Order: sequence, then C-alpha cells, then structure tokens
Amino acid sequence: MRVYFCTNQHVQSSVTVFMKNLVAADFFLCLCLPLRIAAYANKSEIMSNIHCSFGATAFYINMYASIFFMDFIAANRYLMIVRPVETQALQTVHTAHYISAATWLCFLAMASIYLILFLQNFWGQMPDAFTCESRHSSQLSVTYKVLHCVTFVGFVFVLVSLIVLYWKTHQRLREVQLSSQVSSESQTFKRSKHKMLVLVVIFCMCFVPYHLVRLPYIFIKPLLNDCTSVQPFYILKELTIVLAALNASLDPLIYFFFCKTFRARFNFRGRQPVCE
Repeated sequence: MRVYFCTNQHVQSSVTVFMKNLVAADFFLCLCLPLRIAAYANKSEIMSNIHCSFGATAFYINMYASIFFMDFIAANRYLMIVRPVETQALQTVHTAHYISAATWLCFLAMASIYLILFLQNFWGQMPDAFTCESRHSSQLSVTYKVLHCVTFVGFVFVLVSLIVLYWKTHQRLREVQLSSQVSSESQTFKRSKHKMLVLVVIFCMCFVPYHLVRLPYIFIKPLLNDCTSVQPFYILKELTIVLAALNASLDPLIYFFFCKTFRARFNFRGRQPVCE
C-alpha cells in the first residue's frame, strides 16, 4: 500500500515509514468494520462465527498496531529534535522497516494463538448469547484474558511514553526559551510540542476509554449471573470500541501536522514530499 501524500519513491524517512504503516493499520481496521456491523445486524450463526474469529482478530491486530505506530512516530520526532546526533542509527529507514515488521509479526503471532484455539474447538457451536466471549471454553477464556492483559500492559507503556515524550519536549522548549539560543530553534521546539500534543490528545481520546472499560469487563462479567447486570457493561464496552475505531478518522490530523506534503494539498502549493 503506497501513501503518496507523504512520500514518493525517492524521498523517505523513518517517520514516513511509520506513518505509512499507521495508514495501513487504519485502512485495514476500517475494512473490519463492515463485517462487525453485518454480524450485529444479521445475527446469524455463520456471520457471528466469522466475526468472532477473523473479524475481531483483525480488528484488534490493526488497533494495537495503530497504538504502537503512533508511539514510534512520537518517539522518532522527539529524537530528531532533542537528540539529533546521538540517535541517528535509530532513525534510519532500514531500522524503521525492521521495527515495523517486528511489530506486525508480534501482533500476528499473538492473534494467531487466539484464532487457532477458536477455530479448533468452537467453530459452529451454538452459544448461549450473542457475544464472542460466550463461545469461549475455559482454556480459550484463560488465553483470551492473558492476551488482553499483555496488550493492556503494552498500551500503558505507550501511554506513559507518549506523556513523557511530550513532557520532555515541553521541558526542552522552556530551556531553549530561557537560554540565549536563536528564536528559530525555539520555534522548532514549539512546533514539535504542538505536534506531540495533537498526537497525545487523539491517542487518549480514542484508546484510554476502551482500556479503562475492557479489562474490568472481561474479569467482572463472569461474576455477574444475569443479563440485566451484564448489559450496562456490554453497552459501555461497545461504545468505547466505537471511540477506538474513530481513531482511523482522526489520524489524518496527525498526517496534517507531521507531513508537509499533506498540508500542501490544502493550500495547493507544489512542494517536495517531506514528512517532518
């Protein structure tokens, strides 16, 4: 998949590589949504099984890929501005490709564990309820909880790192403003701070509510005996999934702030494709 608004065949950077992967994750996440909608609208057994196996798995792969690629973009931007000399090896295009490939392989491996267990033991069984969790055996339920705990830890790590990166950029901006360094450097740090803020706000708005609800829902639901008690948690969880999917619509703001060519599309000026 090529992303022409940020790059061409001759001009690339590590930020461009991560941004292209972010676009790919958003694109494939959007492809998962019609299957999810069809499963909820149709409620047939075949459609539900397809959604709970392939559809939900693909959704979570691309959602967490988006989470990590947003962190890589922020970290790379921070290193480019604050530590431009010491970290050149970490900012090469080849390194970005390796990190991107490792990220996809990691999430594919984790998702494959769940998918294989689901297909081996539960394809075609009639559940007691519509939710995907109702198709889980004790073994798959434990695996499901473990995977969600692992991804929750990864999410917390990304959230903390984004906040730290934003704070360090803010601190560096204050140091530059208080020193006798040229104002152009101060403006560079100010722009970086604003870009980082946009990324952090989008990240928190889309993904924090989901992770605040999802993990408690998984562990509390088995303790609730009747559907009336489960229903509010289920509705809240589904609303937070909508917010998480909204990230695919808000990520163009990241492209706008981080990519000069994307901004140039709006003022109709011909510029070289450069991602900052």
